[in-house]
Amino acid sequence: MDFLKGLLIRVGSTAVAFWLATLLIPGISLDSDSATETVITLVLVAVIFGVVNAVLQPIIKTVGCGFYLLTLGLIALVVNGLLFLLTSWIAGEAGLPFHVDGFWPEAVLGALFVGIVTWILGAVLDRD
Repeated sequence: MDFLKGLLIRVGSTAVAFWLATLLIPGISLDSDSATETVITLVLVAVIFGVVNAVLQPIIKTVGCGFYLLTLGLIALVVNGLLFLLTSWIAGEAGLPFHVDGFWPEAVLGALFVGIVTWILGAVLDRD
């Protein structure tokens, strides 16, 4: 039961972070007609983002270990931006009205913003 609670809090906080990103960062848009469609889209985009990060990020970190060491971890900003852009592309292919205009600065700032907001909400809501 604690696992389900933690998962729901994580998805919810990520959806809130995506919603705030669409409001605050130019170039990240969510074009929906109703509040219900907006909420459903944000939850689905949060799930897509979580799956993309869970599947690809460990592979990328393993393969690109040298780049992480060489750049003292700054390559993580580029990787997270690309994963954010990939999430936008998958959402578009799935017919969701979520769109990120480009890599710089939209995707990089969006990934950074979503990561920080999700971390803060996770700490406040104590998902563990």
